[in-house]
Amino acid sequence: MTKTILLATTAILFTGGSALAQTTPPPSEAANPPQAEASQQGVLVFTPDFFADQRPNTALDMVNRIPGFSVQDGDGSRGFEGAVGNILINGARPASKNDAGSSVLGRTLVAQVERIELVRGGAPGIDMQGYSVVVNVITKTQSSVEHILTGNYFLFEGGQDVANGSYQFTAREGDRVWGFTLSDGVSTSDANGVGRVIRTRPDGTVLRDEGYFNDQQGGGQGVRGNYANAFMGGKIDLTARLGQNDYRNWSRQDAPGVLRQNSYEEDGTNGEVGAVFTRPMRDGLVSETRFIREWSDFDSASVSSTRLGAVDSPEQRFESTGESSETILRSLLRWERSSSMTIEAGGEVAYNMLSVDQAFSVGGTNVPLPSASVTVEETRGEAFAKATWRVRPNLTVEGGLRLEGSTITQSGDADQEKSFFFAKPRVQVTWTPMPQNQVRFRFERELGQLDFGDFAASSELEDDNVFGGNVDLEPEQRWISEITYERRFLGDGIVSVGYRHDEIIDVIDRLPLPGNLSATGNIGDGTLDQLAVNVVVPLDWTGFSGGQFAFRNTWNKTEVTDPTTGQTRPISGVRPSQPGFTISQDITAWKINWAVTYLDSLQQISYDPDQTSGFRGHDYFEAYAEYKPTPSLSFRAQVNVWDDFVVERTVYADRSAARPIEFVELRPVDPRTFWSLRVKKTF
Repeated sequence: MTKTILLATTAILFTGGSALAQTTPPPSEAANPPQAEASQQGVLVFTPDFFADQRPNTALDMVNRIPGFSVQDGDGSRGFEGAVGNILINGARPASKNDAGSSVLGRTLVAQVERIELVRGGAPGIDMQGYSVVVNVITKTQSSVEHILTGNYFLFEGGQDVANGSYQFTAREGDRVWGFTLSDGVSTSDANGVGRVIRTRPDGTVLRDEGYFNDQQGGGQGVRGNYANAFMGGKIDLTARLGQNDYRNWSRQDAPGVLRQNSYEEDGTNGEVGAVFTRPMRDGLVSETRFIREWSDFDSASVSSTRLGAVDSPEQRFESTGESSETILRSLLRWERSSSMTIEAGGEVAYNMLSVDQAFSVGGTNVPLPSASVTVEETRGEAFAKATWRVRPNLTVEGGLRLEGSTITQSGDADQEKSFFFAKPRVQVTWTPMPQNQVRFRFERELGQLDFGDFAASSELEDDNVFGGNVDLEPEQRWISEITYERRFLGDGIVSVGYRHDEIIDVIDRLPLPGNLSATGNIGDGTLDQLAVNVVVPLDWTGFSGGQFAFRNTWNKTEVTDPTTGQTRPISGVRPSQPGFTISQDITAWKINWAVTYLDSLQQISYDPDQTSGFRGHDYFEAYAEYKPTPSLSFRAQVNVWDDFVVERTVYADRSAARPIEFVELRPVDPRTFWSLRVKKTF
C-alpha cells in the first residue's frame, strides 16, 4: 500500500461570522462585478494576502491551504473528459493528463499568483470536467526567471533509507513561458515492516507460525519540458516528457526448518507529448484543440520459492512483458453567450492499446493460462454538449450530454471484437440561499474506465493466487444522485455534508473461472450509498492563535451479489470508513507551520471465489513541522507512526455455496516508523 492519507470527518453544524474570502462573479466579469450579485455567486476569490501567515513558497502551497478544498489530479484513465483533475490555471487544464495541475502549481512561485478562485458548483466560462468544486489559479504576466530546487530524504527504522530530488526552471516574458523539470522519484510504503504469519484451521489447529519481513525499493527519473506562447492569433501550450522507472519488493517467512521467499520486480520506460491550441474565433467564441500521445513499456517478474527442511519445493515464476499507448484528439467550441450563460460543444476521438505476453511456470514447467498473450485495442469517439446557466445570482444550473461509441478488439490467445454505445447525461444545480450557505445537487450517468490489464492473466504469488484474463470484460455503469450542503463560518471555517447514491450496472469485481482460477469481470448490478463529511474549525476564538481543527470521513456502504455463493456482500476494494482528525497551527512570529493527523481506523477487503483477503489498521499518526526562515527557503520534517496493521486471509476449501473454511491466515505487522526531511529553495 502506498503512502496515502485520506482524512475523514464527523458532522456538526456551526454558525458564525462572514468569510475572509471575497465572493465574486466568474472571471469574465471580474473587472466590473455587479455588487448586488457578488455575495450570492458560487466563486470565492482568495488573494495572496489571505495566505500571508502560512508563508507559502509555491502556488501549490496556497491551494493546499484553501478551506474545504482537496487537490485531485485525476485518475489518468483513458480519454480526457472526466479523467483530469480539479485544478485549472488561467481557466484551462495542462496540455497533458499526466502533467497534473498540482505539478504545474508546484513550479509556479507565489510571486506569480494574482488570485485563486474557488468555483463551487459551476460558473459560466469554467470547465468543471465533472467536479463539483474546482480551483482556478490566475497568474500574472510579468517577466521573471524562476528556479525551484527540492531535496527529500526518507529514513525508515530497520528498513532501507532513500533520497530523491528535483530541479524546476521557468522563464516568463510576456505571453512566452518556457521551462523544464528534472526529477528523481522514489517509491515508499507505510505498510512494510516485521511481523508474523499465523495460519490456523477452523478447529484452532496451528498450521503455520512463522516470522515475516518485507521491504521495497524503486523510483524513476524523468525530464519534462513545457512551452507556451501566442500563436496564430491564439495561444499554444506544449509539453513533453521522457522517463524510466524501476521497482522491487520482497518478503520472507521463516521458522525452524522453513524458509519462504517472494519477490517482484519491474522495469519500464514511458513518455508523452501534449499540445493545446486555444484561439478566439470572435467575441465570446473560443475554440480549443487538444492532442495527447502517451506510451510505455514494461518487463516484470514474480518469483516464489519454499524450502522445508532440506527440500526445495518447485519454484513458481510469473513473467510479463508488454507495451501500451494512448492517443487523443479533442476539439471544442466554447461560446459565452452572455455574462450568465456559457455553451460548449465538441468531440473527442481516441485510440488505446495494450500488448502483453505472460508466462507462468512451476519448477521450470510451463502452466497454461487463459489469455496469457493478448493485444487489446480500443477505438473510441465521443460527442458532447453542455451549458452553464446562472439563472439568478444565487442559482446556477449546469447540464450536458455525452454520446460515446467504442469498439474493443482482442487478438492473440483470444480473438474477439465488441462494440458499445452509451449516452451520459449530467445535471448539476447549485443554490446559494444566503451568503456562506450553498446546496449542490448532481445527477449523472458515469461510465467506468476499463483497465486493459484485466484482459490478460496476472498473479499474486505471495498469496498463492494466479488470475486468468477475462476477454468478456465490459465497462461498469453508474447512475449517480448526489446532494451536498456547505456552510462557511468564522472566516475560513467550513462544514460540508454530502449524500450520494449510485445504481451500478455490471459491477467489476472478481468472478470464478474453470481450473480454480479467477479473473476481474462483471458480476451483476450493485449499489453504493455514501455519506461524506468535511469540517474545518478555526481556533483563534479559543485563544489558540493560528490554530485549526479538521475532521473528514467518507462512509461507504456497497452491495452486490457474490457470483460464487449467491449471497449479498460488499464490493471489493471499497473502504467502509476512514475517519481522520487534524490539528494544525501557523506560528507567524516563529515562521513555523505544524500539524498532527490521526486516523482512527481503516479497512479494505477483496472478495475472491476462493478466498477473502484484505487489511485493517488502527491508530495511524502523521506529524510535520515546517520552518521558513525566508520567503524563498523552507525546511520540513515529518514522522509517520503506525503500530497496528494486520493483513488477513480466509481461504475456502471449495467453491460451493456454503464454502467451508480451509484456514484463516493473519499477518500482524509492525510497520516501520519513518521520517521524511525536505529542503526547498526558490530563487
